[in-house]
Amino acid sequence: MQKKVKILIIMLLLIGSFFTTGFTKISNKPQTVYRVYLKGVSIGLINSKTSFESYIDKKQEEIKKKYNVNKVYVPSELDIVKETTYDKNIKSNKEIYNEIKDISPFTINGYSIKIKGEDTKDVNGKTIKGKNQTLYVLDKTIFTDSIEKTVKSFIPKEEYENYEKDNQKEIQTTGKIIENIYIQNKITIKKTNIPVDKKIFQTEEELSKYLLFGTTEDQAKYVIQDGDTIQDIAFNNKISTEEFLIANPDLHDENSLLSPGQVVTLGILRPQFSVVEVDHVISDIESNYPTETIEDSSKCNTVSEVTQAGVKGLNRVTQKVQKINGETVNTVGVDKEVLKESVKEIVVKGTKNCGGGYNYGQGAWSHTGPRPSNGYFGWPASCSSVTSGFGYRWGVLHDGTDIAGCGYGSAIYAAAEGVVVQSGYKYDNGQFVTIQHPNGYYSMYAHMCNGCRYVSQGQYVQKGQVIGGMGRTGAATGVHLHFSIWTGYPYRGGRAINAMQFY
Repeated sequence: MQKKVKILIIMLLLIGSFFTTGFTKISNKPQTVYRVYLKGVSIGLINSKTSFESYIDKKQEEIKKKYNVNKVYVPSELDIVKETTYDKNIKSNKEIYNEIKDISPFTINGYSIKIKGEDTKDVNGKTIKGKNQTLYVLDKTIFTDSIEKTVKSFIPKEEYENYEKDNQKEIQTTGKIIENIYIQNKITIKKTNIPVDKKIFQTEEELSKYLLFGTTEDQAKYVIQDGDTIQDIAFNNKISTEEFLIANPDLHDENSLLSPGQVVTLGILRPQFSVVEVDHVISDIESNYPTETIEDSSKCNTVSEVTQAGVKGLNRVTQKVQKINGETVNTVGVDKEVLKESVKEIVVKGTKNCGGGYNYGQGAWSHTGPRPSNGYFGWPASCSSVTSGFGYRWGVLHDGTDIAGCGYGSAIYAAAEGVVVQSGYKYDNGQFVTIQHPNGYYSMYAHMCNGCRYVSQGQYVQKGQVIGGMGRTGAATGVHLHFSIWTGYPYRGGRAINAMQFY
């Protein structure tokens, strides 16, 4: 009996011990702590979020000194979440810090600037998606000042200031008023914590350089030699005179004096956004005279006589001109007043074969006459407003002369007699015509309006004959004629030359 009682007492003691131990754990109060997540994965618990953030701030004196800031923050990939738990496995600030310091960058307070890229098309007409980018600055004024500086690079200082102060003079007869200046890209700016492994622009000069050239690297330099001109330096280094002047703001125009030994910048501009300028322009523009060729079978085919000299007309033209980053991309005629009518030129040309001269046949021809010289080529449009000349743009050769302001469907003339070797459509040229002239010279006329090619391949055309109408087909942002002259077949071994040398 006593033995049974002892066994019962021992069992009761064991059971009491079990329940006492269990109740001791459950009766502990839960504690409020913070769970730390890195990239969504828990890396432990800490007692205080504030204490941990202060620990990081104290450990990052090097970052503070580098960026001249007063505080360093936790990584952007780190989340610290309040949690109530019975778990007593709490880590120290140092333990968590050592786990994250080499994995995820710490952050500092600043601004993120998002610039939306613009879609473009390649040579085959395929859309190239615009590249969006995010820039970082510590001070918002660094960005706003850089934006203004970049915009001013593309607009003459006095014109910009008059526009900004609403102090532009009213046009009396001819002149220009800037109607609007804006940035075409969507730009958003937001206060944020910036990871210190990102590129952070700390000065206006550095950011302005990037916004203009697309890099913060030093641009190429050139030492002026005796006899150098701005035009020659620019062309030889595949930039336009406008780009050269923007990269060298101390030189005011293409006729600025250069001194041997002077160092200039040759950077190719790659603007990170599009500055749009819309101008209201009234100008007096000469109109080309048409040329009428009369064939005379009694005269040898080496004879070509002007029996009535052509006289250019004069029109007062009101236009809306759109420029992007300083380059005219669209010209829309609003009104035209004829100040003086043009007088057509009449040329009598012999067709009798007396030996030598021109021999036409099978879509091609040969010529033993003189090399083309000034005046040989006639003006190809009914107006003379050149919006973009032959030369480099952003490192790419613009192989012709753009003429605008004549109006949609206005006449395009053959610059000289010849044989049409191309009459068709290409993505970049749009509706276009190519004419073969003497001694391997060719002229090309691009961006004609749809249904406005009036000549076909193999057809012989006279100088001044209407061959098409001005339009904006192909890779054209506005109504204009892209006119080019080549030695050799265009894009088939030929070389584009500056057509203006013949005028």
